[in-house]
Amino acid sequence: MPEYSTMVRWDGAHRGELSCSNGAVMPFSAPAALHGESGVLTPEDAFVGALNTCFMLMFIWAVERLKIDLVSYDCEAVGEIKEFLDKTSTFNRVTLRPRIEARSCRESDVERALKLAEKYSLVWNSIRSEVLLEPEINIHS
Repeated sequence: MPEYSTMVRWDGAHRGELSCSNGAVMPFSAPAALHGESGVLTPEDAFVGALNTCFMLMFIWAVERLKIDLVSYDCEAVGEIKEFLDKTSTFNRVTLRPRIEARSCRESDVERALKLAEKYSLVWNSIRSEVLLEPEINIHS
């Protein structure tokens, strides 16, 4: 069974360095509003980004299997945080808004690829947050 590992090292204050088992190394920080730094990865951005990147890669996988001529893909992901009375918080919802352009196919083919991406997205299937999908699909002849 595959495993993924990371290592974090504290750099002082509210900052550290994340090392991934695939060799990627990057600084991270608390959000600037929480005594962190701007311009570096935050855990909140990593959470939303993990869902967004995983979904995109599974969509590309589905597009290839369905032989869809994909012209372009981009996706905005927005994570909404709910804060509780005791000051704990959770991502209660993440909305994915993919903009997809494809050529010489039916819109239903692209919708099928989106459903497959949702079904096979490891990150989507691993989180408790509600995930909403709001695609914009444009088909060119």
